[in-house]
Formats: sequence, C-alpha cells, structure tokens
Amino acid sequence: MFIVDWFWGILSFLGLANKSAKIIFLGLDNAGKTTLLHVLKNAHLKQPVPTFHPTMEELVIGKINFNAYDLGGHEAARRVWRDYFPLVNAIVFIVDCYDRDRLPEAKRELDGLLSNPALAKTPVLILGNKIDLPRACSEDEIRVALGLHSSLTTGKGNVELKDIRPIEVFMCSIVNRQGYGEGFRWLGQYL
Repeated sequence: MFIVDWFWGILSFLGLANKSAKIIFLGLDNAGKTTLLHVLKNAHLKQPVPTFHPTMEELVIGKINFNAYDLGGHEAARRVWRDYFPLVNAIVFIVDCYDRDRLPEAKRELDGLLSNPALAKTPVLILGNKIDLPRACSEDEIRVALGLHSSLTTGKGNVELKDIRPIEVFMCSIVNRQGYGEGFRWLGQYL
C-alpha cells in the first residue's frame, strides 16, 4: 500500500493525477530520457544502457493512466520519432546542458518538432538537464542556443492559451531529482 500511496503522491506532485496521457520523451542520445523514465517509474536511479529501440512504460494505479514512450536519441532512432506523433498528447524534450558542443544539433531536432504540422497544438516541455555539472549552461544560455526567447514560450505559471502551443523551458538535474517536477506540473495543466 505504501508504494501505491507513494506513486499517487508523485503523480499528483507532477500534475498528472486523474489524467490519461501519452507522452513521448525526446532529445539527443545521452540527454537523460531513460534515466528520467526510470526515476518516474520506480524512483530508482541507475545507469541505463543506451535506448536502441522505442520503449513504453504504462503505469496504471486507480484512475491514472500514464504512458511514457522513450524513443531513443541516436540518429537512427530519431528517424522513427514522427511515427509516434499521431499518438501523443505531449512532448518532453530533454537537452543535455553540459554538452555545449551538441546544442546546435539539439536545436535542429527541436526546430523539426516545432515546425511539424502534426504537432502544432502539442504541448512541449523542454527540460535542460544536468545542471548539477560544473560547466552546464544556464537557462538563458539554453534559451538562446535553442532559439526560445521568452516571446516564443508561454511562461511558467498557469496560462490560459487560445491558439498557441504551450512550450516552456525548465532546468533540472534528473540524478539529483530536482527541477523536473515543476516542469511536469506545468505540463499537467495542458493535458
């Protein structure tokens, strides 16, 4: 019973309680997608192996149905991302803030997502991961590198949207379990 209560608390904290959603975790390889999925699934932090094939975790407790798809981030995996777009209610795009050399590549992939007509109304949560590392980019640096100036994002509070896609950047450290909860609470209001 403790595990059920603990999991219910986590989903409520993340803004996903009493909701049914299909969320895809996207980003370049080594950004933290699989690690985040493991932390959300069972609160265990372990060194994952690279994701070579899409995986889905379905978590059902009471009235909660949360499907998370980890599609991988290496180049071959990115070719199948679009196959999942018709199924998705939200995207979590994870960026490695420590790997500054790959920020242009992350921007190209994010630009491709944001310009895809099939995702025109899909909320996008961008998690700038690995802020616990000494050389990690700040939120301002990530926004500039990804071309997400404040006029292109919705803000971090409760926002009533009409005809724009919800998109926002949240900084986090998945290994230290900080920052992503605020991002998921933000995303939960659009699911």
